[in-house]
Amino acid sequence: MKFNTKLIHGGFSEDPTTGAVSTPIYRSSTFHQHELGAGPKWEYGRTGNPTRASLEKLIAQIEDGKYGFAFASGSAAIHAVFSTFSAGDHIVVGNDVYGGTFRLINKVLKRFGMEFTSVDTRDSDAVEKAIQDNTKAIYLETPTNPLLKITDIEEISKIAKKHNLKTIVDNTFATPYNQNPLTLGADIVVHSATKYLGGHSDVVAGLAVTSDDKIAEDLAFLQNSIGSVLGPDDSWLLMRGIKTLGVRMRVHADNAKLVYDYLDNNDKVAKIYYPGNPESEGYEIAKKQMRTFGAMISFELQPGLDPKKFVESLKLVDLAESLGGIESLIEVPAVMTHAAIPREIRLQNGIKDELVRLSVGIEDSEDLLDDLKQAFDKI
Repeated sequence: MKFNTKLIHGGFSEDPTTGAVSTPIYRSSTFHQHELGAGPKWEYGRTGNPTRASLEKLIAQIEDGKYGFAFASGSAAIHAVFSTFSAGDHIVVGNDVYGGTFRLINKVLKRFGMEFTSVDTRDSDAVEKAIQDNTKAIYLETPTNPLLKITDIEEISKIAKKHNLKTIVDNTFATPYNQNPLTLGADIVVHSATKYLGGHSDVVAGLAVTSDDKIAEDLAFLQNSIGSVLGPDDSWLLMRGIKTLGVRMRVHADNAKLVYDYLDNNDKVAKIYYPGNPESEGYEIAKKQMRTFGAMISFELQPGLDPKKFVESLKLVDLAESLGGIESLIEVPAVMTHAAIPREIRLQNGIKDELVRLSVGIEDSEDLLDDLKQAFDKI
């Protein structure tokens, strides 16, 4: 099946009992066992649920993987993946990652004896130099949050395989619509499915996908043991959102290109971060490994202009955390999504106080541009 067909007919596309084309929501916490000790397919809701299983099959299919796992949030999915490693293990991690991932690493995982080195994963030499005897994996986002940096997944995967390491890619910003890291050599893909996959700002969820049998065995054990699983109602909502991912992403990407063109000609904007910027460092790599440039744009206002006044002046675009919904969302990373990162580290990594991150929605493009224009007029 082609990608858009997988979105609609993937997972369990017809209920075997009733023929329902929409996977039923199985809210049962436990399941009747007809024979003692026979190892039934369904036994307890945390261990497995038919609705969740359909979602897990669906995400595996659209990420070109074998095994999918659904969690209560993106952070829970990332935690589960990191939990496949042990105290004393070292992981090379991108220096421009979501603030929640930074918090998880520095406030939780390091307390349990795991070691991390942050590098710019666009620099393959820096990545290789960061590898130690106890290194087990390379973890990266591409595009990154919030600076939209592009890492060559295939190149990093080759370095990882050379050193017998695992490559883990957070594919939240790109989505499976735009790139499939497993086909480029990665071992594990994670998603905050709260974002584009859900697409309607009405569900919090996380997903992980792999084709490696041993990794899948470990993730299944941890999913059941830690217990941060996605409930059946949220699994159903997420599947419903995924069905329209293709049609939504096309409009997202088209609108983002128009917004980029407007910002690029706006003298109140000092710098734009967008994979589709032909002058950006990662432009050629993005063209190679992504199908479109996505719908995330970050930009810096000119020095002296107040980002607070700008974002609060918007009427259509919502000032809110998160991204990837059908509605356009805007935020200031230094105050919101990346506030968990100390300011000196934020500045060192290029996240300035005047940086604004815009998730371009699927509203009429003229309305979006009009709203941005009137907000710029007020600063």
